[in-house]
Amino acid sequence: MALDRASPIPLYFQLAEQLAAAIAGGQAQPGDPFENEVAMSERLGLSRPTVRRAIHHLVDQGLLVRRQGRGTFVTSRRVHRRVSKGSLYEDLSIQGRNPSTKVLSRANERYPKAAAALDLEPDAELLALRRLRFADGEPLAIMQNWLPPRFISITQEQLEQRGLYSMLRDHGVGSVVAHQSISARLPTAEESELLGISGRLPVIALSRTAFEPGGAPVEHAEHVYRSDGYAIDLVLEEN
Repeated sequence: MALDRASPIPLYFQLAEQLAAAIAGGQAQPGDPFENEVAMSERLGLSRPTVRRAIHHLVDQGLLVRRQGRGTFVTSRRVHRRVSKGSLYEDLSIQGRNPSTKVLSRANERYPKAAAALDLEPDAELLALRRLRFADGEPLAIMQNWLPPRFISITQEQLEQRGLYSMLRDHGVGSVVAHQSISARLPTAEESELLGISGRLPVIALSRTAFEPGGAPVEHAEHVYRSDGYAIDLVLEEN
C-alpha cells in the first residue's frame, strides 16, 4: 500500500481505493477472508478508526460483506464504474473480466426521441443497435444505442467483438462529453428474461447522450443493468 500522508485525500479513502483495486484486479477472490482491522492497522501503521472507515466504505460499495461470528469476506464480483463516458466493454476488460456481446438487433430505424437528442429531424433514419452484454458469461446489461447515419458502416461482427466507443474512435470520434441520467425501476418481462433475473429485482436504467468537443452529438443510449451485478461510483469534490 502506497499511502501519501501529505495528500489532501483522506487516508481511509486512499486505503479503500487501493483495496478496491486489489479486489478488482483479482488479488482477492470472492469468498476470501479479509484481513481484520486490528492486523491491518498494525501492519500499515494506521489508526484503527481509519482502517475501520476504509472497510466500511468497501462494505457500502458491496465489495466486502460482514458475517457475524465469522469475519469479513470478499463478495461476489460486481462491476463498479465511475460515472463516465467510457465503454462498459473496456471497463470490464480493465477489471480483468471477460466481456462478450450478443447482438439482439442492428437496423436502420426512425425514433423521434433519439433523433431529437442527436439534433436531427424527427423522421431521420438512425443506426439502431440493441445488444446484450455479458461479464464472465453472465448477462449484465441490455444496451440500446442510436447513432447518426455517418456510422452506418459499423457491422454486427464488430459489435460482437469490440466496445462501441472503440468503433467510434475508428470513425474519428476522439474525446466526448456525455450527459446521462440514472434511475431505478422494476424490469419488464422481456428484460427479466434476457438478464436472467426475477421481476422483483430492480434494474438500473441509464439514459445518455454523448457529444464531441465541438458540440455535435454522436450517440444516444438507453441501457438497463442488473442491480445485483453493477454499481456506479461517484467521487465528489468541493471547490
